[in-house]
Amino acid sequence: MMTSRERFLASLRREPTDQTPLWVMRQAGRYLPEYRALKEKYTFTEMVKSPELATEVTLQPLKRYPLDAAIIFSDILIIPEALGQPYHFREGGGIGMDYLLDSEAKIDALDASDIEEKLAYLPAALRMTRAEIGEDKTLLGFGGSPWTLAAYMTEGGSLKDLASLKSLYYSEPAVFEKLMEKVTNSVIDLFRMKIAAGVDALQIFDSAGAFCPADHYENMSLKWIKRIIAAMPEDFPIVIFAKGMAHQKSALTSTGARMLSVDWTIDLPSYYDSLPDNVAVQGNLDPLILSATGEITRRETLRLLEKMKGRHGHILNLGHGILPSAKPENMEILCQTVAEFGQG
Repeated sequence: MMTSRERFLASLRREPTDQTPLWVMRQAGRYLPEYRALKEKYTFTEMVKSPELATEVTLQPLKRYPLDAAIIFSDILIIPEALGQPYHFREGGGIGMDYLLDSEAKIDALDASDIEEKLAYLPAALRMTRAEIGEDKTLLGFGGSPWTLAAYMTEGGSLKDLASLKSLYYSEPAVFEKLMEKVTNSVIDLFRMKIAAGVDALQIFDSAGAFCPADHYENMSLKWIKRIIAAMPEDFPIVIFAKGMAHQKSALTSTGARMLSVDWTIDLPSYYDSLPDNVAVQGNLDPLILSATGEITRRETLRLLEKMKGRHGHILNLGHGILPSAKPENMEILCQTVAEFGQG
């Protein structure tokens, strides 16, 4: 029988496995009572910056469910913070940057040096997690695309219309390039650091991709993603989740990504069939099913498994992040359903 890690890596190569690999995007979250208990004692950023706490939160879902991968507890906004623009969570909800990146002088002041030193807590958490899960489980890291990170930095927090960043791109291309160079180089440093700490694969979240006009998606976002992937070791597996941009599959596969993650609006079998033979897929259950009944969770999971049956290179996942309203018992049903389907 294959280990979880062997199963996951084989799927990335579109090779047969003994059952569909399973991992859930953003495993840690407010849906687990043990996470909420920790959140009463520590802030989110305190947990991210503590290797011990980050490891504990990373392991919480694996102690409950037979998932094939551990996703390190972190946040994409550690990059702006390392550059000198900290972030926080507003009392009423949503992300806030400690200041707005709204001038060339502020962009010039961003410090892209010593990223490894500034983010040393992250590889420490990865090594602790690997020591806990051993060699049989996949260890995953992630980061934001440069376009998405720059969007948060110039919006000052949660994303609205990206007017500032898009205006910078159109009106001051040299300043835009300067910002993107700093962010991209920092993500490269971060990813290299994660690989050295033992991750098996990395996921890039291009959450702001859908704000890009089709004719400008390459220069706004994909150009920088390509640079990141090209800077990684040859054939190191990179997964891309580009929110709302699944229709750009040719452009996304041109980045060198080994897997595309898609949301629940996509017919997964036809999407898979249209991809090159060396590109796998991840997805794409509606996250809301975990907030519904157990019967609905089982039915929708089986529906997707049946549709993808016989297609090697599918990692079952939600079509986006797990919701705070998700019921832990439904996650258990989802995992059981996948396991039983693999044995059938």
